[in-house]
Amino acid sequence: MAENEWLNKDFYKVLGVSKDAKDDEITKAYRKLARKYHPDLNKTKEAEEKFKDISEAYDVLSDANQRKKYDAIRQFGMGGARFAGGSGQGGFDAGSFADMFGSMFGGASGAGTGGQRIRFSTSGTNGGPDLSDILGAFGGAGGFGTGYGAGAGHAGAGYGAGYQEAPRPEQGKDRNSTITLTLRQAIKGATVSLGVGGKKFKTHIPAGVRDGQKIRLPGKGHEGRNGGKNGDLYLTVKVKSDDRFAMDGKDVVMTLPITVAEAAFGGKVNTTDIDGKPLTVKIPAGSDTGSVVRVKGKGVVRPEGAGDLVAHLEVHIPTNWNMLQKKAAKDFEAKTSRFSEQLAEQRENGVAHTAQQSHDKAE
Repeated sequence: MAENEWLNKDFYKVLGVSKDAKDDEITKAYRKLARKYHPDLNKTKEAEEKFKDISEAYDVLSDANQRKKYDAIRQFGMGGARFAGGSGQGGFDAGSFADMFGSMFGGASGAGTGGQRIRFSTSGTNGGPDLSDILGAFGGAGGFGTGYGAGAGHAGAGYGAGYQEAPRPEQGKDRNSTITLTLRQAIKGATVSLGVGGKKFKTHIPAGVRDGQKIRLPGKGHEGRNGGKNGDLYLTVKVKSDDRFAMDGKDVVMTLPITVAEAAFGGKVNTTDIDGKPLTVKIPAGSDTGSVVRVKGKGVVRPEGAGDLVAHLEVHIPTNWNMLQKKAAKDFEAKTSRFSEQLAEQRENGVAHTAQQSHDKAE
């Protein structure tokens, strides 16, 4: 934001902190509001505008030099100081100008009760303060050139003759960068360290970020010119694949191997989640390869709610059979002959039914 707009912005009010707030209070307030209004979490237009405001406020108040300059400008502005035209000569009214700078020069500005004009020069001559230096303290927003006309620096002189328009604020260009995350970081969210333009900073990646998704970091692009705000950084996320898990929207998906007995009779099997913590999954009796079991709330956790862990069951059988196992398998085949006949019919006719459906019909 251009410094000449600071008079119209109360950054302390935007962040909801006092004017005496410490740095950690300002950072804490910003993070709280950023989580509430971040465009990735809050899709409303109002949230997008609000996020821009709190980002601008934080950029100024988190920088000691910027905050000092902002407080000074706001103090003068709230005191009623104004730049005003004079009486036909294009000069400045002493009553308005002296209110702003009188204390800075100990009443030596030359403004009196007789309507005299304040004497300023652009080079510090005639004993008067240098107007360019004064206005330069406020970000170069004075906009006065050196050609003031014949009477520059004297009472009643035509100051407007050498006026030049202040350079227009220019927003900095955007940056593009890429970051690679593990699947766990993508699922759980992560705080990562980044380096831009020789400066390092940390940012939070929200939970559930997708491979190829772009995240906008306001104000982290190239610096603006003439008081213009910085550009933005667009961060493209790359997510590494995982041997056990995948992400589907808010759900975390995994393949869970089970035995024939566990598939037939059901029960509880133990495994681990994406964090490596123990997890118990309840298997329904009569499950089959491809059956799906959900564990509620064990997926991606987002403000609008948590997803599930989705286990795709996969029935495994031994690869090497001993004599007793072979005999038991033959006995099972004999006792489920109707089931075997149903499967044979499906294979011959191409009927798209599961083995479990055939078993249900046989019963």
